[in-house]
Amino acid sequence: MKPRLLDLYCGAGGSAMGWHRAGFDVVGVDIAPQPDYPFEFHRGDALDFLAAHGHEFDARHASPPCQASCALTKGTNKGRAYLNLIPATREALAAFEGPSVIENVQGADIRRDLTLCGEMFGLGVIRHRHFELSGFTAAQPKHRKHRGRVAGYRHGQWYEGPYFAVYGDGGGKGTVPEWQAAMGIDWTDNRKSIAEAIPPAYSLFVGLHLRAYLLATGRAVV
Repeated sequence: MKPRLLDLYCGAGGSAMGWHRAGFDVVGVDIAPQPDYPFEFHRGDALDFLAAHGHEFDARHASPPCQASCALTKGTNKGRAYLNLIPATREALAAFEGPSVIENVQGADIRRDLTLCGEMFGLGVIRHRHFELSGFTAAQPKHRKHRGRVAGYRHGQWYEGPYFAVYGDGGGKGTVPEWQAAMGIDWTDNRKSIAEAIPPAYSLFVGLHLRAYLLATGRAVV
């Protein structure tokens, strides 16, 4: 029997696919409908679901909405108020025995126990993300030198580069198939969903460490 992982604020399942590939039985929760989520999905408030069902899982992962922290959207979101759900999520996760993960963008108020970049996995995005790990650890990979620019327009000038800017619509940011290939996501072609996801390679990396911990401590049998 696979260890069970609860995937909170799951979106379309970028993290979920990595957890799945690491050997977890994944259940996702999101307040918005996610028709492309590739595993068992429950629509509802993430913290309410955690309070009611968190004890049913061997580990828990949360990716709270990042608009309050993300530097890339601060211009377009100027004048809008976004609730920072990270403190409440951290407190809610701490109520349960067992390991947990909080993932978020640069600038978010989480511990930087682990920082991952697309270049570490040979992806077509840079997409730095931080991970706050509770109850287990994961080795920090060496941050590889970026191979060049992110392709697109900057102040009216086009720049070539090995990476795509997987967010927004303007600036020559690439087609949906290019985004899918860059991120390693092939089960959804929804542009917004891809833009809000993390590459499955990230959670696969973390998930292999997490599963090894669960096996070593007898919290999982497979």
